Amino acid sequence: MGLLLCRWLCDNSAVRKTASSSSPFLPLAVAPPTRLSILLDAAPVSLDDPRSHWSPTEASPHLRMVGGACVCRDQVEQSSDAVRAAHGIKAGLHVWEVLWEPGQRGSHALIGISTNKGPRQASGYKALVGGDSCSWGWELSTNQLWHSGKEVGPYPTGPGRPLEVPGHVLVVVDADAGTLGYAVDEFYLGVAFEGLPKGVELFPTISCVWGGARIYLRYINGASRDPPALACLCRLGVRQALGRDREALTDRLPLPPILQRLLLPKS
Repeated sequence: MGLLLCRWLCDNSAVRKTASSSSPFLPLAVAPPTRLSILLDAAPVSLDDPRSHWSPTEASPHLRMVGGACVCRDQVEQSSDAVRAAHGIKAGLHVWEVLWEPGQRGSHALIGISTNKGPRQASGYKALVGGDSCSWGWELSTNQLWHSGKEVGPYPTGPGRPLEVPGHVLVVVDADAGTLGYAVDEFYLGVAFEGLPKGVELFPTISCVWGGARIYLRYINGASRDPPALACLCRLGVRQALGRDREALTDRLPLPPILQRLLLPKS
C-alpha cells in the first residue's frame, strides 16, 4: 500500500501490470520505511524534471538518445553497453522508475547505481553495472545482485528460482543511510545493497546487450533527512487504514471538505 507507480510519458499500457495477490513478489515484499511510504504516496514531480534524463555524454556509443528520458540500443553484437543518468544525488532519499519491457532484455540486463567512474562499453556480454567496485546492480533475468565484478547473492531472497521482473522497476536510493533497494508490482522488496559511499554522487545506471531495447527513466520524488510533516504522516495513516479499495471514498468521512480532498490519491 502506498506504492503507486507514476503515470508515464506515453501510453505504455501493454507493459503495465496491476499488482494483485497473484503477484509472485507479494510473499517477498517487506514493509517500506515510513519516509519511503510518504514519498511514494505523494504526487510525482513534473515529467520535465531534468533528473529524468539520461546523460548523452555518459553513454555507450551504441546507445542513442530518443528524447532525454529514453535510450535505444543499436543492433550490434558482442557488446555490453551502459548509460548513467544525467543527474546524480549525494544526500536524501530518492526514487526513480525505470521502464524496460521484459521482451527487450535478454541476458545481462542490469539496473542499479554507479559513481561517475566505470566503463560505459565493453566487448562481449557481461554485467557492466556491478562489474566494478564503483557500481551496484540487479540482473533482471537471473535476479542476482552484482558488485565488484561478481554475483553477491539473489534478490529478493527466498523464491529459489528467478522470477520474471515486470516492465516497471522502482530504484530506491537512500544516500544518507547508504542503501539501495527496489520495488516491483507495487511491492517494496527491501534493501539490496548496504554500505554505499556517502558524500559521493550516485547515478541511476543501466547496462544491456539486447539490440533495439528502449529503456526509459523517470525521477519520481525525493526527500531530505528532515522529519516528515505531521500532515503527511496523518494522511498516510488514514489512507492505509482506508485501504486501496476505499481510497476514493473520502467524501464519506465525517471530515471538512478540505481534509477530504487532502486524502484523495495524488497523481
